[in-house]
Amino acid sequence: MLNIDDPKETEKIPAIFRLGFRPFFLGGAAVAMLFVPLWLLTWFYPQYSLFQTDFWVKVVPLWWHPHEMLFGFALAIVCGFLLTSVQTWTNQPGMKGWALALTFSCWLLARLTLLLPVSIPLWLPAILDSLFLSFTAIKLWRCIYKVKQWHNIGFPIMLFVAMGINLLSYYALSQRDFSLSQQIWQAMLWWLGLLITIVGGRVIPFFTAIRIKQTKPNPIPVLDKSLIAIMVLLVAQAIAQFMPTLLEQILLFAAAALHFVRWSRWFPHKTLAEPMLWSLQLSYLFLPITLFLLAWNIHDSMAYRHLLHLFAIGTLAGICLSMISRVSLGHTSRNIYQGPNMIIAFACLPIAAILRALMPIWLPEFYQTWLWLAGGLWSLAFGLFVVNYAAILSKPRIDGRPG
Repeated sequence: MLNIDDPKETEKIPAIFRLGFRPFFLGGAAVAMLFVPLWLLTWFYPQYSLFQTDFWVKVVPLWWHPHEMLFGFALAIVCGFLLTSVQTWTNQPGMKGWALALTFSCWLLARLTLLLPVSIPLWLPAILDSLFLSFTAIKLWRCIYKVKQWHNIGFPIMLFVAMGINLLSYYALSQRDFSLSQQIWQAMLWWLGLLITIVGGRVIPFFTAIRIKQTKPNPIPVLDKSLIAIMVLLVAQAIAQFMPTLLEQILLFAAAALHFVRWSRWFPHKTLAEPMLWSLQLSYLFLPITLFLLAWNIHDSMAYRHLLHLFAIGTLAGICLSMISRVSLGHTSRNIYQGPNMIIAFACLPIAAILRALMPIWLPEFYQTWLWLAGGLWSLAFGLFVVNYAAILSKPRIDGRPG
């Protein structure tokens, strides 16, 4: 990539705001580390919770936890990744300096306003969240449009869709419509599944082939397009509930089979010696497994809700952790395969996924135990990232270049 920033100007910017991955990866990981134990404490031991307002006591278990894991944690990682990648894709200057600080501040203030021990108007965090997503989407759109890179134009469009879904979630909260909230959470999970389908299909086979010195398998266009179409339908179905259960079940089974075929072509068995690779491969494998189990249990609403966590923790969080570990090293000019040892962190999330999603179905009498164990492993995983990567993300590149 060409040097598209003036180093003299970049040096005036605090390192944490020199490119999108820096504040959003660190902030997203910190939210992941802290918010799960906070939710567990408030859910199981409200008398010890720091937050005793009417909002927290009545709403936290039903709305705040999934909202913050999706729109707080996951979208912070997504936006940090996209704001960084768009500079590489288009060779246009990425968001940095005051613009990045403003965008990140909107995200952070939305998280903090929902934690205040006083009643707040819901329009305040809703506006802050919308600004965070719209600033990111507009930046992506401008970079992509400037070089007419139309195959990437879907990313800003997806962010505007996410902004609309988020506003709908605030509306559901204002109406105390927690049935609608559940539909929204599932829609956002499949929205993120769609993003993983697109981005994961690009980067996982590429990273694998480069490292193991194999020829990258050629994509199968009909398979990739079918998967994207099915994931879009699942997002729409979650919100609108427009198709019969049998058809939804068929789509889930079809998506599971196609994702598994796709994954099997990426040489997963040759990545076992490299944590930066097997963590990505294993996380993607949880996607077809989840889809299959959801299809199989589609008439069991309780099992279905538990199994969604198999994707949320095993696939979504697993890929997020692996990617932020990798990108943080690569974009600070460090060797991707000689960074901090993250094996324990990478191993924590698949175990947490099984404990949270499967064990409550198999041994429901120990439900609270499974949640605390899963939450502890989750927090350990992202805590290890924060400890190992905070200095990396908050200091300039070691090669002295901008970014």
